[in-house]
Amino acid sequence: MTRNTGEGTGSLEKAIDILDLISERTDGMSQNDLAERLALPRTTVYRILATLVARGLVRRDPGRRKYCLGFRCVEMAKQVYSMPDLVSAASSQLRALRDLTGETSYIGTLEGLDVVSLERYDSPHSQRSNASLGHRKPVYATSQGKAILSALPAELRDPIVRDLNLKPLTELTITDRRRLQAELRIIQSRGYAIDDEENVLGTRCVGAPVIDPQGVVRGAISVAGPAYRLTMARIELLGPELVEAARYIGAQLQSAATDSSAQAISAVPQTIHGSHPLWCENSGRLLWLDTLAPALRFYQPDGEHQKIPVEQPIIGVFFKDQFPVLILEKNAVLIDGNQVESLANWPHKHVRAVCNRTSGTLWVSMGAGNTSRIGIIETDGTFDPLWQLNEAVDHLLWHAQSETLYANAPDSGNILMLKPGSSAVRKFATVPKSSGIISGLDIDANGGLWTALRDGWSVVHFAEDGNLDHVIALPVPCPTGVAIGGIEGKTLYVTSARQFVPLDILKKAPLSGSLFEIAL
Repeated sequence: MTRNTGEGTGSLEKAIDILDLISERTDGMSQNDLAERLALPRTTVYRILATLVARGLVRRDPGRRKYCLGFRCVEMAKQVYSMPDLVSAASSQLRALRDLTGETSYIGTLEGLDVVSLERYDSPHSQRSNASLGHRKPVYATSQGKAILSALPAELRDPIVRDLNLKPLTELTITDRRRLQAELRIIQSRGYAIDDEENVLGTRCVGAPVIDPQGVVRGAISVAGPAYRLTMARIELLGPELVEAARYIGAQLQSAATDSSAQAISAVPQTIHGSHPLWCENSGRLLWLDTLAPALRFYQPDGEHQKIPVEQPIIGVFFKDQFPVLILEKNAVLIDGNQVESLANWPHKHVRAVCNRTSGTLWVSMGAGNTSRIGIIETDGTFDPLWQLNEAVDHLLWHAQSETLYANAPDSGNILMLKPGSSAVRKFATVPKSSGIISGLDIDANGGLWTALRDGWSVVHFAEDGNLDHVIALPVPCPTGVAIGGIEGKTLYVTSARQFVPLDILKKAPLSGSLFEIAL
């Protein structure tokens, strides 16, 4: 036991030593045992125990004449993390993961260079993982720790990695900093982390980060068990399940985020799958799509709204001579007032995304599967491909001032930068899948980008240098697009969907499908 020789701390040190000893024995300790272990007079131990019992920190079992931790300790432990309690938010998912896998499930949080276990749900097997609550584990050798590190922004993650003492805990522990950084990049891409007997030989675990709607990494969940039951093949199947469970837990922590400034526009009916918002400067109104109950919708800040239905699902929208053109599955139509006119000479199939370039020309992403060709549709309708990517690109944004084309690649979470005249494809920013799926783009007057995080309950802003600097929480899980408009461009409009929202979450997010406005 440690000793502090400072005046006035002696009794406190002794009381803490007594609590430490009692906490190590689930069946409690007698007064004589405590006095012997601490080498203290029995009268001193008795006096301290009497005070601890009176305060509820220790309770006495009169039948066995032993002392155990009191329920006041439980009450104090619950106050370690402020409401909404991370453990409470995770409890149902942890139980479900335990029942689904038959293995022990955990939730923990980062503290310094370690991960601290907050709660566990034990496996029914006799041979199981059973790390004690409050147990500290090195962040580099656990699935929870690596999951948390992968989700942290670089300015928080890099100092932690730099300060780590990568000592081997088993022969499989990562002890090379460059290898750890490479693994964190892999985890960031796939969304979950694996501890392959790196902390304890014979034990494997898989974990995913818990991120609240404000984008703050609150902790991580994991499932752990003997390596012979948790094979690598099974781990890879469980990984996506943990990602979904962690995302659900993070969504329950919404009230921990700062109050959202997003307001649903009550005058506008909800959509099944709202998307592709565009602000029209000439008419001073917003247009957006309901892609599944196919219709073009208009909204003016004075409250007026309009709906123009079409007969096919809508893929995208652009302007032609100030009139909106809808790309449908089989053709394209121009909207003139309430009139819907088929657009002549639209031969292009497999269009994924489109945006205006200059008067009469368009940027377009075309392709199928995991490939995309990005280029220009000229005024005569011909397509001039400039870049080919090995991933789907589902949104484009042209910034004329910087002559830069921005592109969303949702599978990788990358926002890409493409410059005409250069074949290079640069990465502007990356959003891990555990935070949500990037959806939609718009650029502000300072060159920063806004995007929505589908399944992430938020919209986020990246500064001109690509660093995430602002998160706005939303009361819906699936925002789908963003557009800057309104008076002097001071309003951010956000579309949302309700199509894929599970019924249990829809009850907690009844505004799904609404159009939101946020004052900038």
